[in-house]
Amino acid sequence: MDKQRIRELRKQVAPFENSHLSKSITQVLNTIPPLFLVWALAYMAFDVSVWLSVGLAVIAAGFMVRTFIIFHDCTHGSFFKNKKANNIMGTITGILTLFAYEKWKREHSIHHATSSNLDKRGTGDMWVMTVEEYTNASVGQRIAYRLYRNPLVMFGLGPIYLFLVSSRINRKDARPKERWNTHLITLSVIVLYTLAGFLLGWTEFAIIQGTTVYVAGVLGIWLFYVQHQFEDSYFEEEAEWDYVKAAVDGSSYYQLPKVLQWLTGNIGYHHVHHLSPRVPNYMLEEAHESTPPLHQATTITLATSLTALKFRLYDETAKTFISFKDWKQRYMRTASTQAKG
Repeated sequence: MDKQRIRELRKQVAPFENSHLSKSITQVLNTIPPLFLVWALAYMAFDVSVWLSVGLAVIAAGFMVRTFIIFHDCTHGSFFKNKKANNIMGTITGILTLFAYEKWKREHSIHHATSSNLDKRGTGDMWVMTVEEYTNASVGQRIAYRLYRNPLVMFGLGPIYLFLVSSRINRKDARPKERWNTHLITLSVIVLYTLAGFLLGWTEFAIIQGTTVYVAGVLGIWLFYVQHQFEDSYFEEEAEWDYVKAAVDGSSYYQLPKVLQWLTGNIGYHHVHHLSPRVPNYMLEEAHESTPPLHQATTITLATSLTALKFRLYDETAKTFISFKDWKQRYMRTASTQAKG
């Protein structure tokens, strides 16, 4: 895509970058109160059936994901026009979703600025090794990478690490505002969870809130994973890397059923979001439909997205993801050829 087409594409998306106060307030009202309502129903149902409570907690997890989308928009300054309003709402939703607002805002902005750039990996994104890097890695590094990419670790331990460790510890170079915001959110969570435990019962709270937070964490990691790691995803070294190509070719269009699209705040239109983070989540679908060039983005569905679980290493030569099995077969062939030579 040449510079002229890049300018035209950004110009086409620009009209959708403005937030609308009425739509933002409506989204807050149809997201956060229902979250508390489903939570309350889960606690009320506990004496009837633990499994009914767990089922309601899973539904609450969907609303927590939607709450996170509000948090996410606030970090981009796209949910409200007023910066202070974004910061306040971002901090509140950060408490509800257990994320440190200022910390996540900084790391996520780096993710957007470096997404699909092979020379600038490591902040706000998932660990991706190239075939060459993995081939030259030590045994320890390979084991660590295999563990990281193992679905049981990524989706099993991932949410626990995300909520209890990553979101609670500041970066060494964090500014005072970021540090205090992290501590404020952590302290608020501790106080609220302690009160809830005493008032509602520790067993009930652990089961219901634990289910809600954990399932929401799994869903969040999955969405982030699948929208950047598909077979022909775009990755380039710094010299060849292009922001627009990284957005359109390095982010997928996750075509979800309407209910799931609503609960995930249209984040399936990830290619639009990466092209222009200033577009509020409730404008992403319209921006996509109104901009024909964006229809070229890779489209994945619930069924086809499951294949992403086998994508482990990025092949710079073939410009595609491969599995560990594919790498092993290739490695063995290379070793056999060298031995014969």
